[in-house]
Amino acid sequence: MKILSKGIRLPLAALSGLLAGLAALAVAELVSAAVRPEAGPVIAVGGAAIDRTPPALKDWAIRHFGTHDKLVLQLGILAVLALLALVLGVLALRFRRVGAAGVLLFGVVGAMAAVTRPDSTSTVDALPSVVGSLAGAGLLYVLIGRLSVRTGSPSETYGATGPDGRTATGTENWDRRGFVIAASAAAAASAGAGLLGRSLKNTRGQGAIASRSRVSLPRPASAARPVPPGAVLHTPDISPFVTPNGDFYRVDTALVVPKVDASSWRMKIHGQGVRRPLTLTFQDLLNRRLIERDITLTCVSNEVGGPYVGNARWIGVPLADLLKEAGVRPPSRGGPADQLVARSVDGMTIGSPVEDIMDGRDAMLALGMNGEPLPFVHGFPVRMVVPGLYGYVSACKWLQSLELTTFAAYDSYWVKRSWARKAPIKTESRIDTPKPFARPKPGTVMIAGVAWAQHRGIDRVEVRVDDGPWTQADLAVEDTTDTWRQWSLPWKATSGAHTLTVRATDRTGQAQTEQRTPTIPSGADGWHSVVITVD
Repeated sequence: MKILSKGIRLPLAALSGLLAGLAALAVAELVSAAVRPEAGPVIAVGGAAIDRTPPALKDWAIRHFGTHDKLVLQLGILAVLALLALVLGVLALRFRRVGAAGVLLFGVVGAMAAVTRPDSTSTVDALPSVVGSLAGAGLLYVLIGRLSVRTGSPSETYGATGPDGRTATGTENWDRRGFVIAASAAAAASAGAGLLGRSLKNTRGQGAIASRSRVSLPRPASAARPVPPGAVLHTPDISPFVTPNGDFYRVDTALVVPKVDASSWRMKIHGQGVRRPLTLTFQDLLNRRLIERDITLTCVSNEVGGPYVGNARWIGVPLADLLKEAGVRPPSRGGPADQLVARSVDGMTIGSPVEDIMDGRDAMLALGMNGEPLPFVHGFPVRMVVPGLYGYVSACKWLQSLELTTFAAYDSYWVKRSWARKAPIKTESRIDTPKPFARPKPGTVMIAGVAWAQHRGIDRVEVRVDDGPWTQADLAVEDTTDTWRQWSLPWKATSGAHTLTVRATDRTGQAQTEQRTPTIPSGADGWHSVVITVD
């Protein structure tokens, strides 16, 4: 036996708390692989945090972290849990039962978060957090016991506690060998449980991956017309006319990308004004008349000059055709429902105006993107695409059901969080080159970028250098009114610092406003500008 001083006991107790926390998470990871990956405590708590995040904070996270915002959130949760585990370990040194109870309390928080998530369908989702916290609490109790071994009177035996739940204090003997063995075994078992859980989760997704690999997209009955000559500028650093799938922006709330098996996927259309409810399989959609269209999508969280806009070639089933088949009429023709609520497998709800979906635009249930089945991150097997509407009111991914209702009767996910019910995409333009703070040489410098006003089309783009006059830029040939347009303007650059500003005017004659407005509640406004220095 070895005399253990207080200076050594504190860090070892903190280590015990950290090991207990790791064990709790590892066991929960393993159990969630058997229950449902989304029921794991980090995912469940992270999802609950996203649900309760104020819109302004969510926008801040997207601006600063982009598509890594979910990773940052999960790492933040793990950091907080690690800190609390350290504190509980130190607390358990004096209040052994209280420390163990603290671990159990966090299990309760995780369980409540899991069963209250929108995509939860069973109280079984509480199991990962409950079982994990029991394992962590038990481990902490055992490890702290190893630090509290004492020789002396019979009442001060191994693990003895007083009436107040406190362990014995004073000069204590440390079972060094027992602690090292217990801590090492716990670390190894936690690592094994975590790795096994990850492996099982990967195995669960193999069926979905295999189902996607078997999809062969049919030739569409209505193919997209070829991109016309002159629609694609070859200016260096300008956004490509078609955004590759791997570069297409992703903004959603899913901490775990759903992997849905297309062979077992089902979607129902039901609700007000639906005279013939439909239940469709993926193969049902493949067998229907498909259309192919070039459509630019934009996220409402896109700041002026931001990156959350992209253009792709989509293939899918016309949504208006499905609604008509179900007996749905738009409000302008006497239909009782003015909102179509799309539900995702992850619990997301997105509400779209029925009138817009059925007004003749190429709204679709998309099955393919840029010539291949939808990538999982972009909604495989089926997602919605509606030209002219921001994604949060139109672009539901991992689609599960469509319900006809009214805006008065139901607020979808983002509307409950202070965003507008209806959100047509605003006319915007962006300078892609020169980049902010670029240092080009004097002489001819090409200013170029993209402009968009989906479903209205871009009519004119103008550029201003410093406070000079507006000069009309050269517009690339328009593909369709649903796609962005590239533009360029050669400029005789002179030495010094300069501010370049762009504005666009859409086909209705509506020009961008100079006044900057935030993204909330219906999308950002304002002119995009960049500051450069010509050497």
